[in-house]
Amino acid sequence: MSVYVFTGPTVPPAEARNYLDAVFLPPVSQGDVYRAALKRPEAIGIIDGYFERVPSVWHKEILWAMKQGIHVFGSASMGALRAVELEVFGMEGVGAIYEWFRSGELEDDDEVAVRHGPAETGYRVASEAMVNIRATLRKAHASGVIGEATQAALLRIAKDLFYPERCYPEVLRRARLQGLPAEELSALEQWLPAGQTDQKREDALAMLEMMRERLAGGFAPKRVSYALENTHIWHVASSMPGALESSADGATVLPTTLREEMQIEASYRRVAQGALVRFLAATEASRQSILLSPEQLQQTGDRWRDKRDLADLQRFQRWLAEHDLTIEAFSRMLKEEALLQLTRSWGVPDVESRIVDELLMSGEYDRLAARARDKERTLESIGLQNPSPSDVRVSWDDLCRWYFEERLGQPIPHDVPRYARECGFEDEMCLRRAVLREYCYLANQTVATPAPSSGPSLIPLAKIAQYPTGNLASEPSKGMNPPTS
Repeated sequence: MSVYVFTGPTVPPAEARNYLDAVFLPPVSQGDVYRAALKRPEAIGIIDGYFERVPSVWHKEILWAMKQGIHVFGSASMGALRAVELEVFGMEGVGAIYEWFRSGELEDDDEVAVRHGPAETGYRVASEAMVNIRATLRKAHASGVIGEATQAALLRIAKDLFYPERCYPEVLRRARLQGLPAEELSALEQWLPAGQTDQKREDALAMLEMMRERLAGGFAPKRVSYALENTHIWHVASSMPGALESSADGATVLPTTLREEMQIEASYRRVAQGALVRFLAATEASRQSILLSPEQLQQTGDRWRDKRDLADLQRFQRWLAEHDLTIEAFSRMLKEEALLQLTRSWGVPDVESRIVDELLMSGEYDRLAARARDKERTLESIGLQNPSPSDVRVSWDDLCRWYFEERLGQPIPHDVPRYARECGFEDEMCLRRAVLREYCYLANQTVATPAPSSGPSLIPLAKIAQYPTGNLASEPSKGMNPPTS
């Protein structure tokens, strides 16, 4: 029996495990359901999901998962939204929020959106979901704490707020400025600590409990009647393997952590150039109707397997399984590898979908994935998965010198923002974040100070001769993750 559940701020994984024996993953984003489905679980549950600055989970990958016989459930947040949209195809929704959207009572995605902290904080919530405010005010009115007119006015005030700003103190503050009845607002303020309703949490737990009951009774493979069109966009997206690569201890390598390892060691630009050539070779071959002979493909495959010590058939099949590759997907990559012998320079389209292909074919994927896993485990153990400048008592100038001169062995670039973009970072701030993570990771590896249960350990970086002198702070990161719904 295997189940994957995507959750975060609604019900932190540590709590969710009390309700269901499952693999709990961070809030879902684009491609995550597809990659989870490659593991062939019996069921997938979606609670939280990223949006806005991170591409949201596709409808098509959920449809694809169900087409493979996997049951998919949704509730509370992003899961409720997708369940309403895909109910007719067989996705199962659970809870009051799902029913509100299903009936048309609610329509806006921002109803379930919240701002929250990173995983090491337990996805600490920093705003209140509008659906929770609705449920709470409804309960307050039913309990006689506020009248109907005040309830309606408070709902309008809360809805007019941008979702990261929604919280009861701010709603009450604005209500007083607008002259709502003072007695009712005071009564509500006193009632709120014990009276408020976390509807998202209730719905999420209801889904976990239902999944547990269904699993106990035994799942028959999901049956659907629709046909799934293999469009060009879907083919490109679904051919990216390895982004949910599991290690023996169940750890995962997410696309962002793998990419960070390439960026931090300044190999992203080289890998991206290789991916560019790979993409262009396939594009030009298609444009010119270039066909490769079976002999050319065989020779390319033989050379590649010999170079990777995968000539033995069983060893090669294990490699395919370890990297979630079908023989069809590998054959496509092999064809592009052969086409690379024909050309090395053409146009400039998007190449992100070939990055993992390039890493796999060049033999660099396993090293980067192993380091990414170890870095995540190490930083999580000291509470610094998402460090901020306040967590490290070292100036950015010192970190910059350490990273470029000591870590990379090169002069500091004259134009650091441009360097950051060329190395695959979105901007200089993303480079700084990656350097902070690398600094904390290497410092902890060198000193190997165990972390106390109350928080991250103090790591005396002064013991590391080649690094700048400083200490890691004893408080966990206060940084915020991209928003989820």
